[in-house]
Amino acid sequence: MNMIIRKADISDIKDICMITREAFKKYALDLGLPQKVSALKETEETIKNEFANKNILIACSINEAIGCIRYEIMPGNIAYISRFAVKPTIQNSGIGKALFLAVEDALIKDNMKAVALHTASKMTALMRFYYSLGFHIHSTASDRGYTRALLCKEFIQGESPDLSHVQNI
Repeated sequence: MNMIIRKADISDIKDICMITREAFKKYALDLGLPQKVSALKETEETIKNEFANKNILIACSINEAIGCIRYEIMPGNIAYISRFAVKPTIQNSGIGKALFLAVEDALIKDNMKAVALHTASKMTALMRFYYSLGFHIHSTASDRGYTRALLCKEFIQGESPDLSHVQNI
């Protein structure tokens, strides 16, 4: 698939909102808890406000937005991925991996120690995907009505990152 990954801008907000909503609607249904997934409560205004403190990348194929990822830099040189979505109709085609690798390249160049994210621990396919990218489970919590795993990928071996700033996001 011919695809480009680029930094998103304000003109991409509608596409980011649509991709996020489609992907997280599927995630929520697969989880069996559609009312518990906070990504489904986002609006275009929410996303617009995130441009101030988050890096947002978008994947496009033939002028169609097909995936997006949002992350921010936290204290201690840790990056946190807050949203990661690929259109459900083309998931499992390498788009998510390409988006993550684009973020990873940028984080390594910026000397980040690690990257972290949350996902539902019972979502076997997602857990396998993140394991394949080198993540491991740091901890779990059930504060949102389901068990979420805090996953971490370390870039500097032998140095455990302090994830206290992302533990309760």
